[in-house]
Amino acid sequence: MAPILAIDADALEFDPLWLVERLRDGHRQGIGAVERLLLEEPGAPNSLLTWTAWQPGAALGAKLAAVFPGNEGRGAGPNIRSVVVLFDGQDGKPQAVITGESFTRAKTAADSALGADLLARPDAATLAVLGAGAQAETQIRYLLAVRPSIRRVVIWNRTAEKARDLAAALSVPGIEIGAVEDAEAAVRAADIVSCVTASREPVLRGAWLKPGAHVDLVGSFTPEMREADDAAMRRARLFVDTRRFAVGHCGEFTQAIAAGAIAPADVVADLAELCAGAAGRRSADEITLFKNAGGGHLDLMVARAFHELASCID
Repeated sequence: MAPILAIDADALEFDPLWLVERLRDGHRQGIGAVERLLLEEPGAPNSLLTWTAWQPGAALGAKLAAVFPGNEGRGAGPNIRSVVVLFDGQDGKPQAVITGESFTRAKTAADSALGADLLARPDAATLAVLGAGAQAETQIRYLLAVRPSIRRVVIWNRTAEKARDLAAALSVPGIEIGAVEDAEAAVRAADIVSCVTASREPVLRGAWLKPGAHVDLVGSFTPEMREADDAAMRRARLFVDTRRFAVGHCGEFTQAIAAGAIAPADVVADLAELCAGAAGRRSADEITLFKNAGGGHLDLMVARAFHELASCID
């Protein structure tokens, strides 16, 4: 029996575009079976997410993610810690155990980057990022990879100092990166808006979006969490990584549907359909919105990619 690889995702080196393409290929191959379990700590914002997926004949796996949104603010480490277990799809042999903070960050950013590659204008020049937590830096680097036309990045955060610290820490040749204290002004000038917060109240207003903008919503994963208001949902042509988890579990959709602002049928396509050729952006002035809800199928695709990469290194 082949040894089970212990993989530290933080130690792997690769081009972000490589992982984006692996996700594109994975969606073309088919998602298979996916399941999700969410446990929440009573009276606290902490949760345990269990994502499982099975691509028949190829691989199956599970990710356990402990989400403690207050960790970063009190200096207790990252908000999300995860462990991924990968099994062989032919006989069920365990193949790898994957740890490292960067696993979920890379998976999340690659998911959004694939959405942006399929939906954002090819000439996008300004990226606005709302949120300056642990995910923000990875999100920026992956979005820059799929849209090399971007020349300016502006970062907003409720705590302005965090936005300034992140802007100061980032250095990308040829890219102007700065922090702003006015979210509205940042969004009004942006061609791509990426929201990476844990907010329960909208940080993005639809009235701020300019024609042709692409919106990337990342933070919410429960019905109580929300980053974009009803106006944003109404103004945009709506896309998701997967209907099952985005429409049924994320506050942007559950709350907007409950208010009558949108209907489930307003979702034009998911990533699998887009990768198979479904129509995305129809014009330069159209506003597109992509909800990054995650899912075990994405974790499985990334786990398979990391396992192959680590096997080559070994």
